[in-house]
Formats: sequence, structure tokens, C-alpha cells
Amino acid sequence: MSRPNFSEIKSFEEFSKYYWYREELQKICRALGLKSNGGKIELNKVIEAYFNGEKHFPEKHASPRHPEIVSSSLSLNTSLIECGFTFGPRFREFFEKETGIKPFKFNVDMVATVKKVKETNDTNFSLGDLLEIFYGRKTYAKYDKSALQWNKFVQDFCADPANAHIPNKLKAAAKLWKIVRESTREKVYTHDLLNELNIL
Repeated sequence: MSRPNFSEIKSFEEFSKYYWYREELQKICRALGLKSNGGKIELNKVIEAYFNGEKHFPEKHASPRHPEIVSSSLSLNTSLIECGFTFGPRFREFFEKETGIKPFKFNVDMVATVKKVKETNDTNFSLGDLLEIFYGRKTYAKYDKSALQWNKFVQDFCADPANAHIPNKLKAAAKLWKIVRESTREKVYTHDLLNELNIL
């Protein structure tokens, strides 16, 4: 059973049986005049609300954006909002000094956390709190790992010894993924799936 057009879907339960890319979710939300920014989890919530008769419209910014406040010195107590935090070199160097890790790499949960802190304008959240996120000692917002289903599917496809003879594994995995993502099947690779669909 191939995935129907969004206009043909009658419930969120039916909608959830299919895999949707973030860009597809954004396009659906825009077409409905709904809020279309955020990750897959947020967009799915907007669409779920739509099926429940609620509409989450885009936010209108009444006041002009205030200029970034950049404090001259950084410490673990510095508010992430007040220092105008970005994922740029200034803050990378700060975390390199704090952790002794060079080059320092921001992890996906730090990225999700910063996004949420900025969205909620949480002025109490500090650079020290962000460091706790890095070490996994605190949770504030989690990265939407459903966006990684395709990556995991390809990794598992390529790791299957039965596929060692396939010259272009990525192309073959993409062909199989297209069938899986547009169906109600679980969005994971298994060797049985390969045998069942027999596309190679």
C-alpha cells in the first residue's frame, strides 16, 4: 500500500503510519497556514492538533528583534540568552577551555537545548547548564532522533553481509527505503525485508 496524498488522510493515526521528511511536514503546514518551523516532533504536534480541530498558527513578532547582547567575559554562570550564544568560534573556545577537549564539538542535544532556550527566552539557563548537557548530566531538550531513521536504515543495509556483493549499496538502500517510507511498515532495515520485497 503506497502512501496517499495528505488531503486523502482522515486521521492523525493514519498519518502516523507513514514516514514524512521534515521538508514534507513543513510544506503541509505551510499549505494549511499553520506554524511550519521547528523539528519533526514539533511539526507532527502541529499536524496532530490540526486533526483534532486545533490550529497552531505562525507566531507574529510584534516587537522588532532586539540586538544581541554580548557580554565581554564568559563564565559558567553567564546566561546563554544574555551573552548572545551562537555555535561560533568564541563559544567553542570557551568550551575547549572548560573541558580540555580540542577541537570541541557541540553535540545534537546541545543544539536542541539552545533552540528551546532561545524559543522560550529562558534567561536563567547558563553556559554551565549547557556544559551539563554536553556531559549528559542534565536534560533540557532532546534531539529528534526520528530524523535519523534513514541514516540508520542505510547503515544496517550496508552492514548486512548478504549485501556485500551489491556494487552501489546507497542506490539499492534508497530504492528499498522509498518503498518502506511510503508504506505503513516499521521504518527499519531487516534482511527479511530485502527478501520479501525482492527489489534487487
